[in-house]
Amino acid sequence: MIRVAAFSVLSHSIFVVAGLLIYVMTTRIGHQRRPPSSAIGWVVSIVAFPYLAVPLFLVLGSRKLTRPQRHLHAVMGPPPAGGPVWATQLLASMELPAPVYNEELVWHDDGSDALQSLLALIDGAQQRVDLCTFILGNDQVGEAVAEALARCAQRGVRVRLLIDAIGSMKTHPGTLMRLRKNGVRVRRFMPLLHNPRQGRLNLRNHRKVAVADGLHVWTGGRNLATEYFFNLADAPAWIDLSHEARGALAVQAAAQFELDWRTASGRVKHVDVPVASSPALAAGPCAQWIATGPDHADDTVHALLLAAAYHARKRILAITPYFVPDDALLYAWCMACRRGVDVNVVVPAQSNHLLADWARGRALRELCASGGKVWLLPQMVHAKAVVIDDDLALSGSLNLDARSLFLNYEVMTAFYSAEQVQWLERWFDQQMATAQPFDAKQPSLLRDMGEGLVRSVGFQL
Repeated sequence: MIRVAAFSVLSHSIFVVAGLLIYVMTTRIGHQRRPPSSAIGWVVSIVAFPYLAVPLFLVLGSRKLTRPQRHLHAVMGPPPAGGPVWATQLLASMELPAPVYNEELVWHDDGSDALQSLLALIDGAQQRVDLCTFILGNDQVGEAVAEALARCAQRGVRVRLLIDAIGSMKTHPGTLMRLRKNGVRVRRFMPLLHNPRQGRLNLRNHRKVAVADGLHVWTGGRNLATEYFFNLADAPAWIDLSHEARGALAVQAAAQFELDWRTASGRVKHVDVPVASSPALAAGPCAQWIATGPDHADDTVHALLLAAAYHARKRILAITPYFVPDDALLYAWCMACRRGVDVNVVVPAQSNHLLADWARGRALRELCASGGKVWLLPQMVHAKAVVIDDDLALSGSLNLDARSLFLNYEVMTAFYSAEQVQWLERWFDQQMATAQPFDAKQPSLLRDMGEGLVRSVGFQL
C-alpha cells in the first residue's frame, strides 16, 4: 500500500513537471510571449489542476501562428508619409502597410446610416464582395445582409462570406445553406472540429470588414445583428462606430481578407497576395490598416498603445465595452496621467458580460488614483476607439482587454488627417456629456477578492 501511494505521488509529480516543461518549451521555442498575468495563470493552473490544465494548454495555449521575421529595410527605411513620425516608424518596423491617402473616408455613429452604407456597398459591387464578421444574427439585420449578398451573387458577382465559427454558432444553418445555393461561398473560421495544426480553438476571428471590388471598404466594431444598429423592444441600440473608405485603404483591407480566407481553409502560411490597385493619391484623408493577432509576430496594436502612452503630450481618449488591460498597458497609462496627460476612459455602466465588469474594477480604480478620469454610460457601449493628442485616432474591432490585445484576430484603422481626428474628438465629447463619473471608492474585501479571482483568468475571458 505504501509503495502504491509513493508511486502515485511520484507519477503525479512527474506529470506536473512534464506539464511545466511542455509550457516552457512551447512558449520559448515557439516565440509565444505572454503577459505576466497570463503566464502566471497557466503555471498555477498546471500545478494545481494538471490533468485539466495540460490538455487545455495543448488545445488553447498557442497564440501565434507566425515567427518573428525582421527585415532590415523595414526598420531602417525612411518614415512613411502621414501621421506622427513615432507612430508610423513603429508600425513600419512591424512590417504593416504604410499610411495611404484615400478619395473618401466617412464615419458612421448612427446605426441606420451604417447599415445603409453596408448594403449600398454590397449592391454596388461589380466584380467581387468579401465580407468577414464575428456574428451574423438571426434577425432583421442578419437577414437584410444575407439577402443583399444573395442578390449580389445572382448578378454574377463573386461573393465570399467568412464568419467566426464560435461567434456565429447561433446563426441559423438554413441561412448559410440558402446563401450557398445562391452562389455565395461561405467559410467558418476555426470550427470546433478542425486540424490543430491549422490553429488553436481559442484564437477567434473578431474582425468586421466588407470590401467591394478591392476599392471600397466598410469596417469598424459592429457585428451584423440588430442590437448593433437599431433599438430593441426592451433596450436601446448599442453605442457603436463604423466607417467606410474609398481608395487605398480598401486595397489593404482586401489583402487582409484574402489572408484570412486562406487561413480559414487551413493555409496559414503568410504570403504576399496580389489585389486590385488604387490610384496613388498625394492628398486626401490619410489612414492606415493595422491588423493584429496570431497571424502577426508582434502584438501590433498593443505596441502602438504602449508607445502612445509615452509619446502623448496632452490627452488620451478611449472608449471600450470591456476595460481589462494587461499590467504593462495599465501602468503606461497611469504614468501618462502622472506626467500631466489628460486620460479619459469611457465604458458602459453595465456591459453584456458580468465577468468583464468584475475584472475591470481594479484597473479603473488604479487609473483614477493616478489622475485619470473614467466615465460610465447608461447604455451598452460596443464602440472601440482611441484618440492620442490631435494627430492620431484609432477605431475598429479591438477591445481594451487581454483577449483582443493578445489572442483574437483584430483590426484597427489609424486616422491621421485632422478632419477625421477632430470628428472623433467631438464624438467623444458628446458621449462624455451624457456619462456619469466612476466612483473609485475601495470595494469590500469580498468584492476585492472576487475581482482578483476573475482578473487572474482574464486573459481567457
